[in-house]
Amino acid sequence: MIGVIDYGAGNLQSVTNALQHLELPSRSCVTPDDLARVDRLLLPGVGQFGAAVRRLAGNGLDEAILERVQAGVPLLGICLGLQLLFRQSDEAAGLMGLELLPGRTVRIEAKIVPHMGWNRVTLTRPCPLIDEGETSYFYFAHSYVAHLDWPQLLAGTTELDGREIPAIVGRERIWGVQFHPEKSGSAGLALLRRFAEC
Repeated sequence: MIGVIDYGAGNLQSVTNALQHLELPSRSCVTPDDLARVDRLLLPGVGQFGAAVRRLAGNGLDEAILERVQAGVPLLGICLGLQLLFRQSDEAAGLMGLELLPGRTVRIEAKIVPHMGWNRVTLTRPCPLIDEGETSYFYFAHSYVAHLDWPQLLAGTTELDGREIPAIVGRERIWGVQFHPEKSGSAGLALLRRFAEC
């Protein structure tokens, strides 16, 4: 059972629709007790880092997420959900994220921000979310990007204005994707299914 963490994120319904299309059992998680009833966590997100941090803390979901991850429950963060996995974000100086991955998020250095559209994602190392050697295009919509303290966390990149930026990060059972698999057609659906099975 996948728990879709509901903290008011804008893409909650589209993520839920994608899981329903795949016939993957899921439930919306609003309270810490909800998180205790699932065996996978999905942290979606469209919005602002500071508002998301405050909402998670206000519902007690931040501590509950940490407890479940420490118990070995796999976690996938999508877009803002990926950014929340880190310690801090330039978008909300002084507020702390979940600190599950070492690093922070910084504003994209690009000609056009936000970065929106379809981009090819290339794996930089094996990742349980995508078959090795597979080349896929995914839909992006973001203004911030991961700045990793540990380069070995990088699992996939995409190109923006001639530079490589992180698209997939993670370790063990904690993963984040900067793109939106729920809006990325068959490649995105395949990624969600792999998360459900890994």
